[in-house]
Amino acid sequence: MRNRITAALISGLLLSAFAGTAQADGLSDLKAALAKLQGSAPLKATVEARTWNRQGDGKDLEETSGLASVSLEESARGLQVLYSKDTLNKLDAEERAKEKDSKAKTPTLNALSEVNSSALRPMIFAGPALTRMMEKANFKSEKADTYKGQAARVLSFEFSIDKLSERERKFMKKYEGLLDIWIAADGTPLGCKATQNIHGRAYVVISFDIRNEEEWTFAVVGDRLVATRKENRNNGSGMGEKGEGKVVKTLQIQG
Repeated sequence: MRNRITAALISGLLLSAFAGTAQADGLSDLKAALAKLQGSAPLKATVEARTWNRQGDGKDLEETSGLASVSLEESARGLQVLYSKDTLNKLDAEERAKEKDSKAKTPTLNALSEVNSSALRPMIFAGPALTRMMEKANFKSEKADTYKGQAARVLSFEFSIDKLSERERKFMKKYEGLLDIWIAADGTPLGCKATQNIHGRAYVVISFDIRNEEEWTFAVVGDRLVATRKENRNNGSGMGEKGEGKVVKTLQIQG
């Protein structure tokens, strides 16, 4: 009798443990969710980009900022980025002002590269973009957490220097890359944060340090994962110079 009871207890504990493991397999849940969120439904949205950069020190300090917004449509015909008449007029006015005065402020021109098709594709195809990030990283751990007040699981990854291109590795002496992805109970991505710290040396005497941080906030639109907010922050120093910058892009679904 005692042996049967003991066996039953052990069996129950093992079943419980296996059930807990299955429940906690966030990586499988995330991959399954991403497979369903590759995005084919038509999408209309507006995107606003704000940029800020600071270079140098003291009298050599140069600070610039930018602001631009566009409308976009993605459908079976492809991706169209639409610039309003107001935006085009601002671009024209800033270009004319720059010709007359090299120090003229050009916020729309400064932000223009952040609202072109190449820069916007990862936001409207966030599923494939997140998948590519994961392919460059090694899974490390999972734990319960919260994301903007919502119960979540956070999956932690580590970027491997071996998965960077030969050109990227050429001058690197130290590299640290981390990726955290927050997911809902069903594996749907809620947000992520990627951080990279780089120390390098070129031509023996030139050393540099770079830190990049990238944060995404996700939402599901039909069968598509989109980034409703994407923020990039970077700072670096080298050759006696230092600089820092930030880009914040927000996406608002239309209709």
